[in-house]
Amino acid sequence: MFGVSDSTRTAVATAALVSVPVTTMWIAPDSPRTVDAPITADSPDAERWLAGLDARPEDDESGDGRLGLHGRIESQLVAGEPVRVVGADESGRWSRVVAPWQLSPKDDAGYPGWVPTAHLSPVAAGESPATESVAGAPVATVDAATLDAEHPALALAREHLGLLYLWGGLTPLGLDCSGLVHHTWRRFGIVVPRDAYAQAEFAEPVALDAVAPGDLYFFARPGRRIHHVGIVVRPGRMVHASETGGVLVEEDLTADRIDTLVVAGRLPRP
Repeated sequence: MFGVSDSTRTAVATAALVSVPVTTMWIAPDSPRTVDAPITADSPDAERWLAGLDARPEDDESGDGRLGLHGRIESQLVAGEPVRVVGADESGRWSRVVAPWQLSPKDDAGYPGWVPTAHLSPVAAGESPATESVAGAPVATVDAATLDAEHPALALAREHLGLLYLWGGLTPLGLDCSGLVHHTWRRFGIVVPRDAYAQAEFAEPVALDAVAPGDLYFFARPGRRIHHVGIVVRPGRMVHASETGGVLVEEDLTADRIDTLVVAGRLPRP
């Protein structure tokens, strides 16, 4: 069972839909840096935002590059994605939302975070079908039967080979490791958790010596929770968004990956 409801929940949540191509879910309204202004503007420009981050490739987690998003970003939302607005800051510029298409132990109702209010369109009470979609599954954008691959998910994951890693990324503009998994299965209309540790809890366990294409490898340091996930190509090889490598790659497990490989799992097959 995923986690308890967030304490900031208002008595009556308001249904809304994302009205911009992509918006970022922040940990708090004061999480964005000055360099993040293009993605938090009323009319966000994700490409200009990423270009600004990439102008500082040498910056560490305290700087203005991509690594500086650690501890600031929760996830992302895309156009038409349903949310429940459960609170707001005093200015009204920021809305606290939960995203039901992104399962999370953080909240039974969906992944929580803050987004600019201007990036949302309220759904009128009783309006259909948008209201119904808030609790439903995303519409499939790909027919698994049309994909010629060992597993349909591999074909979609490989479309993004070479894509730069983005902490919290959930779109073809940038993905993190669990974002790749979530984005891939969502394209088949299948809702799965957003984060790697939650994906491991959600997935059907598979013995490490019995993995098949399309299964998931999960990685953790001793005494810590799972921090990384990859999609199995064959035993010992995976497609994954590698923060250490900076890009989405297909590769054999390195010595470090083998040392930190803890479990494997299987999500619903498209």
